[in-house]
Amino acid sequence: MSSSVRIPDGFLDELKARIRPSDVIGRKVKLTKKGKEWVGLSPFTNEKSPSFYVNDQKRIFKCFSSGMGGDVISFVMETERLSFMEAVEKLAEEAGMELPKADPQSAEVYDHRKRLQEVCEAAAAYYEDRLQSSDGAAAREYLEGRGLKPIAWKRHRLGFAPDDWHKTGAHLKQMGFTQDEILEAGLAKTSDRGGEPYDAFRGRLMFPIPDSRGGIIAFGGRGLTPDAKPKYLNSGDTPLFHKSRVLYRYKAAREALGHGDGGGLIVCEGYMDAIALTEAGFGQAVAPLGTALTEDQISLLWRAGPEPVLCFDGDRAGLGAAYRAIDRALPHVEPGRSLFFVLLPDGMDPDDLIRERGPAAMGEALDGRIALSELLWQRERDAEPLDTPERQAGLEARLMSAAAQIKHPGVKAAYERDLKARMRDHFWQIRQAKRKSSFTPGKGKGRGADTGSAGPAAVAQVQAAGRTRPGVLLLLQAVLNPSILSGMEELLIAADFRNEISNGLRDLIVDFLIEDEDLTLDAVLESMVRQGHEKEIAQIDVKKISNIRLTDPAYRSWKAAVEAFIPVDTTPTADDEVRRLKLKRRLVAERRKAFEERVLLDQQEKAMGKANIGDFWKQFEEQNPWFKGDTPGGS
Repeated sequence: MSSSVRIPDGFLDELKARIRPSDVIGRKVKLTKKGKEWVGLSPFTNEKSPSFYVNDQKRIFKCFSSGMGGDVISFVMETERLSFMEAVEKLAEEAGMELPKADPQSAEVYDHRKRLQEVCEAAAAYYEDRLQSSDGAAAREYLEGRGLKPIAWKRHRLGFAPDDWHKTGAHLKQMGFTQDEILEAGLAKTSDRGGEPYDAFRGRLMFPIPDSRGGIIAFGGRGLTPDAKPKYLNSGDTPLFHKSRVLYRYKAAREALGHGDGGGLIVCEGYMDAIALTEAGFGQAVAPLGTALTEDQISLLWRAGPEPVLCFDGDRAGLGAAYRAIDRALPHVEPGRSLFFVLLPDGMDPDDLIRERGPAAMGEALDGRIALSELLWQRERDAEPLDTPERQAGLEARLMSAAAQIKHPGVKAAYERDLKARMRDHFWQIRQAKRKSSFTPGKGKGRGADTGSAGPAAVAQVQAAGRTRPGVLLLLQAVLNPSILSGMEELLIAADFRNEISNGLRDLIVDFLIEDEDLTLDAVLESMVRQGHEKEIAQIDVKKISNIRLTDPAYRSWKAAVEAFIPVDTTPTADDEVRRLKLKRRLVAERRKAFEERVLLDQQEKAMGKANIGDFWKQFEEQNPWFKGDTPGGS
């Protein structure tokens, strides 16, 4: 039925009159009669007390826990994730009503498609029957070896195509179908030698492929012998079927999703994986048909739910498939449309993982899914070493090129901010690792390491370098040996040097560390001059300080000297609290900004409201427990 056909109001009124809402809804919701209405638990929320009502006289339903309501058409659309036309067609078929035709030509096309679908349905029934016969012994043995019981065979309508060139075709002809119809449905092929057409599937375990309404439109067949080529064979394109636009189990999966809490479908790579997931309790599983996920298939996923999970084998091929899906999806992501990824461990596919480790392991893998933005970052970060400025610039170029593919301006901007924040944080970690590796206590690899004294005498040299306020020379010593500052930020901010100049210098050094700027003596002295401390600078013998190096004893002495400035009274004053919070807030500023942007984007995608932004701090504190209790605000 063409989506452009307008359904007359009279047809819809008659359709609703023929169908009792409680009959349709009662197949999905356990209803209890209460007066003139039926009552049950909401299929849209996880409620404990019933607030879902169906009124057959008014032909409506109302769910007070979710606020949803409407007629039987809207109920089918919501619970089965169907379009309006799909829901009308499904209910019309149930009511025994013929959909109106737009014109004779459209009617002919519609009737022809219906006839081809009847051929496919007849073939599916025949294959099911053959699976139970002596012909299907090898197929049954294979299924039992994969842990599937007969009840699962029936649930998924699995079958067996006889290992014969003409048996299936002959059976379908006996049922009244013509050779042309069998050929056009993809169940037979013409001989290139001028002979009689032959069966397309022979000696294979058969997987019927339904369309979005559940009607069989094509098949997949798995070879049962080691030399079978190809191992999996799909129907070719037909008027009913284009493999790039169909997902295996799509109808059943989105119905299962309709009973859950939203989210999205689970996409795996093959028929058996989808079946294994379903039998393990993950009924929202689907699979593409032997090809990389296409844009049409991604659109189907988003029609079912906003955040589908792509579950790939944990090998190089699986990672490549995930990367291709990123490129296909990026132009079309928007609020309410994203992807998540699961890369399974040890080269396993879902079927392997479930059989070897159980459904709980599969659930844990799904719980550990990562967002599209995270996998994109990992792909570009790991594309090449980042050990030179040129390669680091290459990473930025790749990330921004990927973000530029996004058509939605708001999501594009959010991706750019998120990826830049990840990149800055990663480069900072690289520099920090280099700084740590450059300092070895006892070997004096700080600035000015070629000259000067070693050991505790270095502290005395600093004190003799000039008369100045307590703490200044100690802090300048750290500037000349910046590797010792790694991990010392909290120690510095807790110290009180008991004078404005030293504490100001301390804050200046912390600022340099937080902003990840190059910490040099010239830069620090220049900043002190700008702050009006020229007289203090004049008292410092910069040359003598520059020749001091820290060895292991002096390193420990420096830390002990700073600790001596930490007040014994641990009760923080208001000023102490401000300084402490200032450091903590600055240390996490970039990470917090990126995190908040991701939360806001998630809220947009899930159509949440601004009211839920309060959840941000709860999530942030869970990820940063050391920051717990430090509320936003202040200086």
